[in-house]
Amino acid sequence: MRDEVTMNWDRISRDPRFQTLHRRKQGFLWGMMLFAVAFYLLLPIGAAYFHDFFKIRVWGVINVALVFALSQFVVVWAIALIYSRKASQDFDVLAAQISSDLAQQRKARPAT
Repeated sequence: MRDEVTMNWDRISRDPRFQTLHRRKQGFLWGMMLFAVAFYLLLPIGAAYFHDFFKIRVWGVINVALVFALSQFVVVWAIALIYSRKASQDFDVLAAQISSDLAQQRKARPAT
């Protein structure tokens, strides 16, 4: 049977490193979300106001509108890849440090 571990979430949330991690992660995610929404909205806006540009044929029956619509998938995958790399290089490292430090502090404290 394994030992039950209770986390002091209030203490974790007050840790300045956790607050920095949360602020950096939140800023990064908001930026990515705003970019994704703006890129997504360019399709209906373009279709509504830039008919002539969206009707330009790129190859055969494929026009700019279709290429732009399909690029949405590429952008979503690129955002996922960028987030994954950023998380593994920055966010996960800082979270592991915080977790490790708190675990060491917990072991150093005598049981009550």
